[in-house]
Amino acid sequence: MKVLYILYQLFIALPVLLVLTILTAIVTIIGSWIGDPHFWGYYPGKIWSQLFCYVLLIPVKVVGHPEVLKKTSYVFVANHQGSFDIFLIYGFLGRNFKWMMKKSLRKMPFVGKACEAAGHIFVDKSGPKKVIETIEHARHVLQDGTSLVVFPEGARTFTGHMGYFKKGAFQLADDLQLPVVPLTIIGSFNILPRTGGFVSWHPMTLVVHKPIYPQSQGMENIKATMEEAYREIEKDLPEKYQGKIDNPDQDR
Repeated sequence: MKVLYILYQLFIALPVLLVLTILTAIVTIIGSWIGDPHFWGYYPGKIWSQLFCYVLLIPVKVVGHPEVLKKTSYVFVANHQGSFDIFLIYGFLGRNFKWMMKKSLRKMPFVGKACEAAGHIFVDKSGPKKVIETIEHARHVLQDGTSLVVFPEGARTFTGHMGYFKKGAFQLADDLQLPVVPLTIIGSFNILPRTGGFVSWHPMTLVVHKPIYPQSQGMENIKATMEEAYREIEKDLPEKYQGKIDNPDQDR
C-alpha cells in the first residue's frame, strides 16, 4: 500500500499540485494587484491548501473553540511539526489572517512574490529600525478581524517534540494588546517530517484553544502568556511528543 501511495504521489499528485501551486501564486499576485488584497491574499491560498490535502488523500479534523470570535483580531501561535502545518492552518482554520514568516521566504519562486502581494508579514531582524517597521506593519494589518499566525519555535521540529518559544509573537500581541490563541497541530510530523522525503499517509488534527487575553502590559504579561500558550499546545499532543527537546536549528 505504501508503494502504491508513493507511485500515486509521483505520477498523479505531484504534477497536479505543481500546476495548482503556480496557478494559485499567479491568481494571488494578479488579484491582489488589481483587486482587494484582503480577499485575494487569503481565499486562493485557502482553496490551494484544502486541495493539497484532498489530492494527497489526507483526512483533516478541526476542533474549534466557541470563544474564538469571527470579527476579533487574534495572534494565533502553533507548534511547528512539518511542512503540512501550512496547509492545515491555511486551509482549515477558517479565519482571514496573515502569516508572519522569515524574510528569506520572499526569495521562493512564485510563492514568495504571492506572499508579498497578499500582504503577509516578513520579519526583518537586520536592525532595531527594521524590527520596529515590522511591528508597525503588523499593527496596520491586524484590523477588522484580520489575524496573524506565527510559529513561535521559529523552525520545524526534528523529533515531533516542541522546541522553546521565541517571544516575538507574544511581544507583538502585548504591544497591540491582542488576545493570543494557541493552536495544536497533530499528525503533520507523521506526514512529512523535516528529515523525510516522500509524503506518508496520516490524518491531521487542528485543535483551536481558548483565547488568552492580556492581563497587563510588559514583560510579565509576555512571559505569562508564552508559558500558558506552550502548556495549552503541548497538552493535546500525543504523549510520545510531550516534553521539551532542544532543536539544533533554534537560536534562543
